[in-house]
Amino acid sequence: MYQSQAKGTILLLITALIWGAAFVAQSVGMDYIGPFTFSAARDVIAIVVLIPVILLFTDKRADGTYPPILHQLKPDRITLIGGAWCGLVLGAADTLQQVGISMTTAGKAGFITALYIILVPLLGRFMGRKVSRIIVICVALAIAGFYLLCINGDFQVSFGDFLVLCCAVFFALHILVIDHFLLKKANSIKLSWVQFATAFLFSGTLTVLFEQPDWSALWAAKWPLLYAGGLSSGVAYTLQIVGQKYTEPTTATLIMSLESVFAALAGWLILGEVMTAKELTGCVLVFAAVILAQIPLPHISFRQKNHNHQ
Repeated sequence: MYQSQAKGTILLLITALIWGAAFVAQSVGMDYIGPFTFSAARDVIAIVVLIPVILLFTDKRADGTYPPILHQLKPDRITLIGGAWCGLVLGAADTLQQVGISMTTAGKAGFITALYIILVPLLGRFMGRKVSRIIVICVALAIAGFYLLCINGDFQVSFGDFLVLCCAVFFALHILVIDHFLLKKANSIKLSWVQFATAFLFSGTLTVLFEQPDWSALWAAKWPLLYAGGLSSGVAYTLQIVGQKYTEPTTATLIMSLESVFAALAGWLILGEVMTAKELTGCVLVFAAVILAQIPLPHISFRQKNHNHQ
């Protein structure tokens, strides 16, 4: 049991590190291609990366041979349904985030996105899960932090910050949807490739409608795309799904919240982004709210009804 929990913790920590640095890749990618094209391209790369992973983890048949490749990739009914729902939610989240990052800094986007950790227990309330009263304090802290981080002198939120905030809502839904279908015994790795195929249909449609990408621009953005698509999407999202099998959603979101810190560090080290004292104070308050929301406190901790992980 403890080995499984440790495995889940390590996988989710690696996920947070990869995601944090991905904010830089997504920001740099906007120098070459549009946000919808970027999202669609990273989804395709993620699918390509996942195919050998699925084949690697396929069990042999009774006679010692492997099933045909198409059979190995074919999801069962619950995995297909779960992957489709996950893909729709993820497609919306990724698209909102990508457009938002083009209008704000990678560091700020990381902390705003981290608000999904607070939204998970709030949205979980509608799924029959109990929410601790400490969440009220966390929400107040998060609002104060968001104010310092994003509100300018005219008491307005930039459109980019608002879009990233909307993406946080969808990322919260994404965690809950994954958890729901894992409880129904969906295949975690196949669920991942189905969700990216669905997300590609979502972002690809937006690309065709609103952008006109060309191969030279895609090639120029190859390194940000390879990182975002191969590592952030193909590897990290799969690690998230596998890691959540061994970790409670509250603990999982606590670990993954570190992506905001990694995003700020990467933005500073690679892009030279510097925040004002006011923005840094906002980051501290947001992160404090995120951490406090996930620490199990006696009698008031966030607990779930009838929830047993695989």
